[in-house]
Amino acid sequence: MSILATNLELIRRVPLFSTLTVRQAEALAQAAVKCRFKRGQAIVEQGKKSDSLAIILTGRARVMTTDTRGREAILATMEPGDYIGEMSLIDNEPHSATVRALVRTDVLILGRSEFARFLPDNSSVAYAVMKKLVQRLRQANRQIESLSLMDVYGRVARALLEFAVVDADGNTVIRDKLPRKDLAKMVGASREMVSRAMKDLQKRGFIVTHPDGSMIVKDRLTSLE
Repeated sequence: MSILATNLELIRRVPLFSTLTVRQAEALAQAAVKCRFKRGQAIVEQGKKSDSLAIILTGRARVMTTDTRGREAILATMEPGDYIGEMSLIDNEPHSATVRALVRTDVLILGRSEFARFLPDNSSVAYAVMKKLVQRLRQANRQIESLSLMDVYGRVARALLEFAVVDADGNTVIRDKLPRKDLAKMVGASREMVSRAMKDLQKRGFIVTHPDGSMIVKDRLTSLE
């Protein structure tokens, strides 16, 4: 059996490519390369870029994230048919997590240029929507990481920094009042716990709250993330 025929059979098993025409599937099979990863080997690494999409054919892989303090959280386990690296190929940003083989794992690798042939033109509305969806996925991943690794103070600090903007005077500010109940839902903690954290942050000089509910956020708040 030829490499093309083998790859084509593998591609037909992957849900991601179920809507491809025969001609598209054959073109994809011709461009794809099969790779094997040993147990413990990283398929992609957090913070690094890669120029390929990896589709798991056999085996299993674990998705893990590490924060700035070196703490790790397991986000998911990937099975045959799952794919890795599609967000980075769409928005050209580094990977948000590390994916490591749990057992010997075979993947099908598709390079950036080949992957791009199956995407809408980058000037199209569809491509713009895809990039926006990727941004939302990355935001969701950050929130999952925050819930997994940070204490309430760290989660509150990250949420505040995400709402903050730099004003004309160079101050980092949150212009609108941020209700405690909304903040509590964002960080996955009780309203009482969030109120306690906010009071402590203000007492320690990390934030300054104005009567209208707006805030000045001090740069050193980043140390709590």
